[in-house]
Amino acid sequence: MNERITTIEIQLMHHENTIQQLNDVITRQQLDIDKMQRDIMLITKHLQSLTTSDIRASEDEEPPPHY
Repeated sequence: MNERITTIEIQLMHHENTIQQLNDVITRQQLDIDKMQRDIMLITKHLQSLTTSDIRASEDEEPPPHY
């Protein structure tokens, strides 16, 4: 009986260790996901600012004075 309890306690320790390792991995992955989402937002804002340029389109340009 004692041997069975010891075996079960050892298995429980292994399971707890595995659960903690999995939790650590998930926590790191969530931090990575959060950082990637912030990076994507920054990149998106940067790209949007590039499309609104002070340079006029070629059809909006006035012809040079010699025309």
